Amino acid sequence: MSETASKAPAQALGAAPDANRWKALVFIALAQLMVVLDGTIVNIALPSAQQDLGISDGNRQWVVTAYALAFGGLLLFGGRIADLWGRKRAFVTGLAGFAAASALGGAATNGAMMFGARALQGVFGAVLAPAALSLLAVMFSDAKERAKAFGIYGAIAGGGGAVGLILGGVLTEYLDWRWTFFVNAPFAVVAAAGAYFVVREPEGGRNRSPLDIPGVVLSTLGLVALVYGFTRAESDGWGDSTTIGMFVGSAVLLLAFVVVESKVKSPLLPLRVVTERNRGGVYLSLGLAIIAMFGLFLFLTYYLQVVKGYSPVTTGFAFLPMVAGMITGSTQIGARLMTRVAPRLLMGPGFLVASLGMLLLTQMEIGSSYATLLLPAMLLLGLGMGTAFMPAMSLATLGVQPRDAGVASAMVNTSQQVGGAIGTALLNTIAASATTAYIRDHIGGAASRPQQQLVQLQGMVNGYTSAIWFAVGILVVAAAIALTLVNAGRPGGATVAGSRAGTGEGVEDEVPVPVVAH
Repeated sequence: MSETASKAPAQALGAAPDANRWKALVFIALAQLMVVLDGTIVNIALPSAQQDLGISDGNRQWVVTAYALAFGGLLLFGGRIADLWGRKRAFVTGLAGFAAASALGGAATNGAMMFGARALQGVFGAVLAPAALSLLAVMFSDAKERAKAFGIYGAIAGGGGAVGLILGGVLTEYLDWRWTFFVNAPFAVVAAAGAYFVVREPEGGRNRSPLDIPGVVLSTLGLVALVYGFTRAESDGWGDSTTIGMFVGSAVLLLAFVVVESKVKSPLLPLRVVTERNRGGVYLSLGLAIIAMFGLFLFLTYYLQVVKGYSPVTTGFAFLPMVAGMITGSTQIGARLMTRVAPRLLMGPGFLVASLGMLLLTQMEIGSSYATLLLPAMLLLGLGMGTAFMPAMSLATLGVQPRDAGVASAMVNTSQQVGGAIGTALLNTIAASATTAYIRDHIGGAASRPQQQLVQLQGMVNGYTSAIWFAVGILVVAAAIALTLVNAGRPGGATVAGSRAGTGEGVEDEVPVPVVAH
């Protein structure tokens, strides 16, 4: 163990914290909640919207896919925009655009208008999300305060999806599906107004170097091809020629992107951001955990509504224990222990606790009790993911140069968005294959109509549990990566490198704030 925090220059230690930082956190958290819940709120409203707008079954996936493609594909560009324009300006612009795109979606009169609105939401979300996280990274420099701030942010990032299911259910059942879009407007207006008056971004943290156009094109096309490839795999199978073509094209484009970034003078994604051991470990383990979680949200939603017969509102409220677990894990466990133990000792065990929750869900049957099976499983999932997310979010931006804060934040969001797309497609495909095989093997013995319906329900549950076994394995791998790759110790002092915002100079290697274990 060698403590390097003592090398921090005097000016970094003497930087005064922003007086409005806690007020700013309220508005940043509100914006993050809006973006995260938008990923799931529309899923609940989709059947009603599809019927009203006359969208075919073949095209309905584009309501989700258009958002995912634009968001996932443009995140690195959005992070660079935040570094170039200034994070506050990018944050407010992203909020305004997201609200306008949401209003367009709520007013949609046909499928094309809806798809366009969802794509626009993705574009502005890609500007907003990295700006929000990088603002936190540069505004909170004290280790204990940073732990609390990222605890709140991590709880929202983890639990926002489940909140979206609740809100989506309430709005769809009692008002109209269009309100799942209109509800974004008050979120955005309050967050933008608050940010405009409260957020004071540290000076000198902008990256004013020329925009890396080849990097933008290659990364955007590569990520779009990757996300679309997984979406095609879900609907048309892994052997589909377009699916294979998308994966091959994505690999070629992203490889070319890495080559370009290693050679250009002002790269879109400085490779130092991702090759640093701790951040690389965070991006990888976080992406894997999201793969496991996103598929689970979908399976549990269908299980509760189709198999158990819950209403949309009841389904939403059934997820509340997971939200409570995430908030507890993030703010009470993660935030309290982050300044006392190494991040890997929160991330690794956190992912393992979540995998225990997943393991319980592999025992699901048609008649499983919510109280004795689903409730403890959701609590374990929430506690584990909340505890792991919190240090992961903080460590992903810890020690980066202020001018790279936006793009480092974008990598966190990219790992989440790409992980979500992969998780939904991969686990859905596994579940569908297992369901088809089960029904094929058992339908012959079902003579009556009720017996056939029972076999179909059993097939669905069998498909879910088969896929959840894979999710258990993915979470165990995420824990192993966190425990082996992430080697930063607990934050050793009062500041982090983000407090050097006033210089804008490369201090990453000079001020590695954590205690590093060799």
